[in-house]
Amino acid sequence: MHKPAKDKNFIKQPWYEGGPKAMKKFVAEQLRYPAEALAEKVEGTVSVRFDIDHKGDVMDAKIIGHGLGHGCDEEAIRLVKSMKFQVDVPRGLRVIHHKTIQIHFKLPNAQAPAQVQLNYVTKEEAPATSEQQPSTGSYSYSISLG
Repeated sequence: MHKPAKDKNFIKQPWYEGGPKAMKKFVAEQLRYPAEALAEKVEGTVSVRFDIDHKGDVMDAKIIGHGLGHGCDEEAIRLVKSMKFQVDVPRGLRVIHHKTIQIHFKLPNAQAPAQVQLNYVTKEEAPATSEQQPSTGSYSYSISLG
């Protein structure tokens, strides 16, 4: 008889439900660009190191390296602390996991798409007969670029 193969990792790393794509989507939806950073036009990346407890909750988060300031560091920590991870608890061991994530702050595109308006008016120049009425018409187009 063949014995089932044992898993080579006794302690498994926590994972975000839905994988990396779901985590990126969560960050993109929940990120609130700080007003001070918008006013100062601050862009960049904040690296956050955080601890995950045995329940999958983020316990502690701190900025590693140089932060961006202007409220971006606090927003990155708020965002990371709101995440929830899935954790396998092997044989009841309460393990604390350490992870690092990079939160990218990029200014939103404040430029609205350019719009071109075209007004076109037609008139018939030929003299009208008793059976024919002069025809007039106007057209209005609105075109969005970008």
